[in-house]
Amino acid sequence: MKKYLITGCAGFIGSNFVHYMLKKYPEILLVNLDKLTYAGNLENLKDVEGDPRHVFVQGDICDKELVESLFAKYDFDYVINFAAESHVDRSIKNPEIFVQSNVMGTVNLLQRAKEAWYDADAKTWKEGKKYLQVSTDEVYGALGAEGFFMETTPLCPHSPYSSSKASADMFVMAFHDTYGMPINITRCSNNYGPYQFPEKLIPLMINNVKHHKQLPVYGDGMQIRDWLYVEDHCKAIDMVCNGGKVGEVYNVGGHNERPNIFIVKTIIEQLHDRLKDDGISEDLIKHVADRLGHDRRYGIDPTKIKNDLGWYPETPFEKGIVLTIDWYLDHEEWMEHITSGNYQKYYEEMYKNK
Repeated sequence: MKKYLITGCAGFIGSNFVHYMLKKYPEILLVNLDKLTYAGNLENLKDVEGDPRHVFVQGDICDKELVESLFAKYDFDYVINFAAESHVDRSIKNPEIFVQSNVMGTVNLLQRAKEAWYDADAKTWKEGKKYLQVSTDEVYGALGAEGFFMETTPLCPHSPYSSSKASADMFVMAFHDTYGMPINITRCSNNYGPYQFPEKLIPLMINNVKHHKQLPVYGDGMQIRDWLYVEDHCKAIDMVCNGGKVGEVYNVGGHNERPNIFIVKTIIEQLHDRLKDDGISEDLIKHVADRLGHDRRYGIDPTKIKNDLGWYPETPFEKGIVLTIDWYLDHEEWMEHITSGNYQKYYEEMYKNK
């Protein structure tokens, strides 16, 4: 039985990955570690809480003693690190938190894995072990109108968030280059799908449209992103973890580039037609002051992961956005729970003066 330490398991991508792995593998143990900050939500794992293959631990990836104890108890085969502060606006407001979680937390995981997996006397690593860092295309910076990010593209992050993720990536690679640690790094484009915290574009717009609230769009809304349905991403992570060449970086992209304003208008059109609500229209759009250091375009070339592992994005945006809207319409109670309290306060602080 393969044993995984999954960090950030109650967040958006982490919880989707837990569901994906439990569905795919009958014999597996997932020890799921999450601090349960604003984006970590145990409701994301409610339907698997009774599954003996899933062990939830509340805790911080920066906690040395806790992580050491988990390695000692479970002797993990794999560590997959999803845990990260991930919202760019929050990083602009409070960058120190991002350094602590994204950089120091990653270093702690790496060091604890090294202590558990490396025999210093024999100078060898235990067989079958791997650390996988889930990163982002934002570490590359911004693209012009043409071209794509490749694994060889120099890192050039522009926000405190992307800088913290780039720093973490460099530590992961340093542990490979210095100690020979078996690692992979995946860098994905914008994910969307079930369980995404509603400060991100798609769930934010779905929720606001339903309640006839203004739809805040940064600048002219022509920032272009490559959209990747989260289940396709989960499949890629599984394939890299189990088959990726040690020490390699793999870009994971959806071949679904769309401007932000297109996304917003698509959601308006979909919900107008589904809910038969004439109060849902493009009049809800409000262009607000652009985000500081806002990258204009991201686009990923996933040729390497396709050639090496046979992965490709199976979900075109036109299908994925329908699946996503269906999920949020079917989980209104989940959205109501997550948008109460602290989130509502944060939302007002971010957009009320723009």
